[in-house]
Amino acid sequence: MTMTVDRPLGSHHPRYPDIIYPVNYGYIPNKIAADGEEQDVYLLGIDYPVETYTGVIIAILKRADDVEDKLVMAPAGVQFSDEEILEQTHFQERYFQTTVHR
Repeated sequence: MTMTVDRPLGSHHPRYPDIIYPVNYGYIPNKIAADGEEQDVYLLGIDYPVETYTGVIIAILKRADDVEDKLVMAPAGVQFSDEEILEQTHFQERYFQTTVHR
């Protein structure tokens, strides 16, 4: 699956400039999520900014207190534990009740 990165590693959140992205973050073009926007994706395992990336979806982050879920992508063959996923996405997921689903 290929994602478009609109918030590359090191960038600031457009509405909350105190949030800096420690991972690449973007969306799956033409895949609409529950919020009516394109499906959001965290990209783990790539430690430099990218514009697009083709990888494997390894998890879904379900938010109990929000309408949309987030996908987690990684390079083929790379896995992360649930704890590692939550740690790497904590910068943004700390504001929600998030659980990792496989």
